Amino acid sequence: MTDLPTLDAPLRIGTRGSPLALAQAYETRARLATAHGLTEEAFEIVVIKTTGDNRAMIEADRPLKEIGNKGLFTREIEEQLAAGDIDIAVHSMKDMPTEQPPGLVLDCYLPREDVRDAFISPAGGGIAGLPQGAVVGTSSLRRRAQLLHRRPDLTVVEFRGNLQTRLKKLEDGVAQATFLACAGLKRMGLTEVPATPIAPEDMLPAIAQGAIGIERRAEDARVAVMLAAIHDTPTAQRLAAERAFLAALDGSCETPIAGLAELDGDRLHLRGQVLRPDGSVAHAGTRSGPVAEGAAMGRALAAELLERAGPGFFDWR
Repeated sequence: MTDLPTLDAPLRIGTRGSPLALAQAYETRARLATAHGLTEEAFEIVVIKTTGDNRAMIEADRPLKEIGNKGLFTREIEEQLAAGDIDIAVHSMKDMPTEQPPGLVLDCYLPREDVRDAFISPAGGGIAGLPQGAVVGTSSLRRRAQLLHRRPDLTVVEFRGNLQTRLKKLEDGVAQATFLACAGLKRMGLTEVPATPIAPEDMLPAIAQGAIGIERRAEDARVAVMLAAIHDTPTAQRLAAERAFLAALDGSCETPIAGLAELDGDRLHLRGQVLRPDGSVAHAGTRSGPVAEGAAMGRALAAELLERAGPGFFDWR
């Protein structure tokens, strides 16, 4: 029998403090409480400030690659998890490095939300409707490269901050349009945002976009049993392929990489893309096969794209 948390000894859930991160932590808490017949008071939300949440860097629109890497949004949380100050950590999987620090494991995923990007503009419409030379804001190298590959006439500016910060910048006229993940908008119930979903065929999403991952200490068997009750296997199968693709490409915030795995019964279909940051060149490919071979397909697709791109393709890094 698992020793379940109580009001006096709650399970501590570590998270960033942005509204979206908190929404993801609340969803995790609600799923755990329901799965184990507990009240939500048996779980404590612990907000941890990460390097990526530094207000000065956000307001200055510093590019992520200038201040670190994907660990920007996870390092401090993982340090507290390893130290035992929290029991689990809730992450947006698209922020996660492909390898975990020693002693930590990431083997629980919640059911994946909408994977698509959303085009955000007060004027409405989509990318094709933007006037010549329009200014678009994004902090994502992937979105920047995909946009410029399709519309090289546009001007793309750095656009950092959480969802609310970015919407405010749009309101203030810093740019005419931006992008957000559909998953974030849905999780926060933001139906009033002027958003137009973009089909993956038009803009392939980030690796693991729309997925929430829950990290724990490797030796914590009690937490492992609790998390197994809310783990979503189809999401794990899809992410195994996508993250293997990313790992084989040495993916980081400095590399425009997109990918999406989809399931059809016991078959998995994977699409992947690598681009130069200025959007001048893009290479894309696909793989299909048994779900169990997802990770191998991810590595094979990465090898194919690397060969097609050639040795000079990543020379900006």
